[in-house]
Amino acid sequence: MPNWGDRMSAAGGAPVTVGRDPARDAARDELLNADYHRHDPSLQQRILDWITDRIGDALDAISGNGTTGTTGLVLFLVVAVLIGAALWWRLGAPKRAVRTTLGVYGTAGPRTAAQHRADAERHAAAGQWAEAVRERMRALVRALEERALLDARPGRTADEAAAEAGRALPEHAAALTAAAVVFDDIAYGERTADQAAYRLLRDLDQSLERARPALAPAPEGAA
Repeated sequence: MPNWGDRMSAAGGAPVTVGRDPARDAARDELLNADYHRHDPSLQQRILDWITDRIGDALDAISGNGTTGTTGLVLFLVVAVLIGAALWWRLGAPKRAVRTTLGVYGTAGPRTAAQHRADAERHAAAGQWAEAVRERMRALVRALEERALLDARPGRTADEAAAEAGRALPEHAAALTAAAVVFDDIAYGERTADQAAYRLLRDLDQSLERARPALAPAPEGAA
């Protein structure tokens, strides 16, 4: 009588003997096939699951009846650290959400429009476009102040200057707003300055030199 524990019948009828070690190795190789692990959680997900489990354990311990004040405080701190670690892992280092916008002249204060223009051209010639953009916007605003189209007010932002000048020069209101946006994005944001941005402000500055303010409408009933 054949030993059915050690033999199998092949398709052709010849017995095949499979040893224990080869069978174990074959099973291990089969289980290592990538197709079986296609839907396994990633390393990041496994770490987050572990942190979540530890938070749950700590919360369960805090709510337990035998927890003392000191133990509860320690467990609370553990929970806080675990939550912070999970948020850091998922969101990264905290970023500053609100940017501080200084006046258009920055901390140095205004100079003459001609001086700002000269500095702007010098920076542009050197390919320093961010500095050129800042100085050209300052020249633009300062020129409007020198012509009394804007009152000289320290701390005025580029957006405020554009809005006020747009009321005096309505034909240029949209261009002034666009210039202020470019200035803010480059001076305080993350936009990279380039020659096109500088040309936009330079061309607007030159156009405003020739612009005349809109006449206020005459009061009703005036002769």
